[in-house]
Amino acid sequence: QPVNDRGLFHLDNAYYIPHVKFRGQVCKTNTTSHTAFRGFGGPQGMVVIEDILGRIAQALNLPPEVVRQRNFYHGEGETNTTHYGEAVEGNRLERIWSELLTSSDFAQRRQTIAQWNSALPHKKRGLAITPVKFGISFTLKHYNQAGALVLIYADGSVQVNHGGTEMGQGLHTKILGVAMRELGLPADRIRLMRTRTDKVPNTSATAASSGSDLNGMAVADACQQLRARLAPLAAVQLNCTQADITFADAKLMAPNGTSVPFKDIIAKAYTERIQLSAAGFYVTPDLQWDWQVGRGKPFHYYAFGAAVSEVEIDGFTGMNHLRRVDILHDVGDSLNPGIDRGQIEGGFVQGAGWLTCEELKWNPDGKLLTHSASTYTIPTISDAPLDFRVSLLKQSTQPGTIHGSKAVGEPPLMLAISVREALRDALQAFGRAAADIPSPLTPEALKQKIGPIRLTSPRGPIS
Repeated sequence: QPVNDRGLFHLDNAYYIPHVKFRGQVCKTNTTSHTAFRGFGGPQGMVVIEDILGRIAQALNLPPEVVRQRNFYHGEGETNTTHYGEAVEGNRLERIWSELLTSSDFAQRRQTIAQWNSALPHKKRGLAITPVKFGISFTLKHYNQAGALVLIYADGSVQVNHGGTEMGQGLHTKILGVAMRELGLPADRIRLMRTRTDKVPNTSATAASSGSDLNGMAVADACQQLRARLAPLAAVQLNCTQADITFADAKLMAPNGTSVPFKDIIAKAYTERIQLSAAGFYVTPDLQWDWQVGRGKPFHYYAFGAAVSEVEIDGFTGMNHLRRVDILHDVGDSLNPGIDRGQIEGGFVQGAGWLTCEELKWNPDGKLLTHSASTYTIPTISDAPLDFRVSLLKQSTQPGTIHGSKAVGEPPLMLAISVREALRDALQAFGRAAADIPSPLTPEALKQKIGPIRLTSPRGPIS
């Protein structure tokens, strides 16, 4: 049910659709058990509306990028409110779209590709740009909470515990950065511990792209409690008010530049019997949802982005490759740009695989045939774009989040819908109807859509 709900939440993607009613039904089937994909239903919903926009553009003989932009959420009031009643606050769609069209040289490349296609009957290239608007929060309200435990030892070293699971996504690195900024300490003075429920109980799942949001805020809360206990000691030594004390460079500093080392203040706090541990806690605010009427505010904020993809298809085989991808993604004030770029690149390639090569097949008896890596085709490094350009949106501080950042785990996957739409564009360049295209759009499916290719040579037709 939650996966189905999230699909319904994202059926609008970036578009204001005033006259619509979405309905979902959870069914038990006779196929293999399925679990949630990265995005938890969001990708499925967003593919549906992007396919609709692609068909509309073809039926009206309009550039797809024009049809998409005309239907964006924009402005204030009703035209900026989703089908479930939440206002799209901090809407950066138009800004991202405009900047990416310019930085990717979209208009000129469209002309260049058209000229290239006209000269080659057996190969075609396609170009597409698609947006992403993805809601961030658990749709089950009580999951939106997190705890932390921060301990300072008498030598000035710090131990940080939080409730998030590190699974290779860089969460611990981001949380370390949060503690460093909050306490003004270098990384070698902070020890980040493995997640344990005897330190932080009742943890929520590390999912819904909320790991940094929730746990980062909980760690910041604990650090701020500790700073409030330490600042008065420094204020006495530095002859200023405690509100004037700042924590930076392993020191506590006054406005006039005088300072005292962090470790000295900790030693003083220990002798003064001041508590040097704090339990932090965070609850995502202002979430409201009425399951009976299907309206409310299920998301704390939205992550935005857009991608331009250029593809090339071989008409004889349906084989294709990504020539170039340009991405501009909104991560707020990034907690760690290197990690965020990695998430965007990895999420995009994973999404491209989902839409172009990962195909489930069963035999007539219901047995899954694509049951392993030898039969279920996942993307590899050779499927990544030859030219991959990823940029983070500048000047995009997000209010009410950890250090102004935004979630980046799931939203980039849906940027790969641009690959599917670029393949649609290339199919049309073959002169084929591309309204009804399957997912995944595999080479076999593409070849079936393209049909026979005939060339003329001195010896006669070649097909």
